[in-house]
Amino acid sequence: MLKNLLATHAIESSPHVDAGEHISTGAHSQPDLVRVLTAKHLVLLGVGAVIGAGIFVITGQAAAQHAGPALAISFVIAGIACAFAGLCYAEFAAMLPISGSAYSYSYATLGEYVAWFVGWNLVLEYLFAASTVAAGWSGYFNELLRLIGSWTNTNIALPEALASAPYAFVEGHIQSTGALVNLPAVLIVAALSGLCYVGITQSAFVNSIIVAIKVTVILLFIAVTVHLVNPDNWHPFIPENEGPGVFGWSGVFRAATLVFFSYIGFDAVSTAAGEAKNPQRDMPIGILGSLAICTVLYIAMALVLTGITPFRELNTPEPVATALTHYPQLSWLKTIVVFGAITGLSSVILVMLMGLPRIFFSMSRDGLLPPALGKVHPKFRTPYVGQVIVGVAAAILAGLFPVSVLGELVSMGTLLAFATVCIGILVLRYTQPQLKRSFRVPFVWPVAILGALICVYLFWQAFEEHWRLMVTWIVLGQLIYIGYGYAHSKLRPKNA
Repeated sequence: MLKNLLATHAIESSPHVDAGEHISTGAHSQPDLVRVLTAKHLVLLGVGAVIGAGIFVITGQAAAQHAGPALAISFVIAGIACAFAGLCYAEFAAMLPISGSAYSYSYATLGEYVAWFVGWNLVLEYLFAASTVAAGWSGYFNELLRLIGSWTNTNIALPEALASAPYAFVEGHIQSTGALVNLPAVLIVAALSGLCYVGITQSAFVNSIIVAIKVTVILLFIAVTVHLVNPDNWHPFIPENEGPGVFGWSGVFRAATLVFFSYIGFDAVSTAAGEAKNPQRDMPIGILGSLAICTVLYIAMALVLTGITPFRELNTPEPVATALTHYPQLSWLKTIVVFGAITGLSSVILVMLMGLPRIFFSMSRDGLLPPALGKVHPKFRTPYVGQVIVGVAAAILAGLFPVSVLGELVSMGTLLAFATVCIGILVLRYTQPQLKRSFRVPFVWPVAILGALICVYLFWQAFEEHWRLMVTWIVLGQLIYIGYGYAHSKLRPKNA
């Protein structure tokens, strides 16, 4: 039985593939995904997934509660940690240009059981991340309606009963809030799920437009406000420590743990590896390029925000808009920022909804999930069954729950996936050194080991508080694997 649990895919480095070529997934009679994405598409997918709630929400909380102006240092630390994992992702994605992200990489190196465990945690990341961000999108959307109403002397904002979750988590228990449904959250998930259903090209095109808008808004904010920076707000740059994780260097590292969660979407690039035109060249560009762009934008925003506003005043759900309240002459910019936040969060939801069905696709083709999840639409060439299931589930969660309590669970699942990829690179270097690698992690031993250790350390910080919820999710996954996946695995006849 142990041999079965540790069974791995027989892999070989993939040859160059051309645009329009179908993915070779074995002897399947169904239509497959098609390779249409360029390096530019992949970079924009990464930026679309990463730039969102992190830049519009987490910056304020991290600065006000933990790091102060030194939040910029926290982003540097988090960026370095992500770069370690990103390098390992890039080597895997170039060598194994298939959908499935860390799940597929784990299957090729660490065995079926580890692959299932990682895949199940990726489900946690993508599904609940999409739902959580959709709930945040609803708040910004209603704020935009209020702004429009103030210009026209009308009240077009939705009532709280239709714009907030009917249930809330209070001290670990679910309580009714009196609301009916978070309607905007449901509608944005439905609209973006429909977009993902009709094609990866259309989804990537819309994502490119959204990314262009939100990056333009961020650059506009920086350009307009940089001359308003008051250096006195940066002194002391690292505020005096007020307790464990509250300012001082301990606060800087605590903030790095918090803002690390801003980067969790970059692995969504690897879920589209099976649809990349030239994955050996383009996947490393997509993963590392998006990480570099996002890190620079995060650092710049952190410096400007803490420079134009005392950092203790940024502890609000809308820190960028809050900073602008000190400058009435920039009310026009506040409206643009709200619009930019809406588009920014939209692209995060889009990429999350796009990524999970492709993970289901890979797991289904391996027999670990029902065959229906591996079906590809004959016209649109998308994993449409999985897309519908993910869309419905995300819409229900977004419409009924604030799911903010699950935010750290999302990050915990991601951190485990990151750590597994880092370990998998070392395993594959040792077990199959002969494989051709179009991209190789430089200084692989220190990079991979440090990447894994940092991810496990950050995971443990959240696990201490949320271990009950995490264990429940893991147990549920084991029951599904035992009840279905183990018996239906495509590798089972070969390894029994």
